[in-house]
Amino acid sequence: MDELKHAFHDMVLIRRFEERAGQLYGMGLIGGFCHLYIGQEAVVVGVQMGLRPGDKLITSYRDHGQMLASGMDPRGVMAELTGRAGGYSRGKGGSMHMFSREKNFYGGHGIVGAQVSLGIGLAFANKYRGSDEVSIAYFGEGASSQGQVYESFNLAALHKLPCVFVIENNHYGMGTSVERSSASKELWRNGEPWGIPGRKVDGMDVEAVHQAAREAIAYCREGKGPFLLEMTTYRYRGHSMSDPAKYRPRSEVDEMRKNHDPIDRVRRELLTLGVDEAELKGIEDKVKAIVADAADFAQNSPEPDPSELWTDVLVEG
Repeated sequence: MDELKHAFHDMVLIRRFEERAGQLYGMGLIGGFCHLYIGQEAVVVGVQMGLRPGDKLITSYRDHGQMLASGMDPRGVMAELTGRAGGYSRGKGGSMHMFSREKNFYGGHGIVGAQVSLGIGLAFANKYRGSDEVSIAYFGEGASSQGQVYESFNLAALHKLPCVFVIENNHYGMGTSVERSSASKELWRNGEPWGIPGRKVDGMDVEAVHQAAREAIAYCREGKGPFLLEMTTYRYRGHSMSDPAKYRPRSEVDEMRKNHDPIDRVRRELLTLGVDEAELKGIEDKVKAIVADAADFAQNSPEPDPSELWTDVLVEG
């Protein structure tokens, strides 16, 4: 039960953080692109529950959820969104480019599918060093047909790299339905030509995600090679904050919110297990305070010094 309460906390944190980020974007305090994770919280939280310290994460530009689930400070994440010096990339990376070596989070990446190749690089490093640590490479269904993804499958299978490929299938790559963009209708089978086992998972059910992730991670730790998980999920907002999402009916979004919301599912499960409503309210109040503090910090943190334009550009050999 404690594990489920922890999952509830982290999912609510991601939801409220993203809602606040959307508000700050609307106020003009966040510039550039901003891709919210609202609706997909069960995927990253369920996977994170199966990881150990030392395991590595890499993802696409819809990345705030992965950052928070990995334990990165909401203050630093929000400050990076607002381009402030207190952010994880000192205000120079913005929404899509934050990193934390401390939390083994190797960034969100703006080039579609590029993080998958980097993800197997992390897995190769794990194997080369003789550890049993695992790399998690997240990407969307829209990226699943990219050439570098299949090249990564080939190399990962060839060298038996400990990498779990996680497809976050939210059904719409930007504004195009996966039904119109992918000849493969069973994305979890996309690794079969290279002998990569796969599994389709209800990405709106954190417990189902956790169980599948545990099995996939264990497979990798045992040195058997990579594993592919297709998480069927749904984003409630547009592809980015600038997307009005007119390509899908409002009734579809309402149906998902009403009958398949991942946070509501966990809430019902906890109440069934005997957790008091007041305790859940206490968790939500705690999260509300954390997000409010992060927003205040992000708005009051100073802007980067102009000298930062010349840092982090080259690494001296």
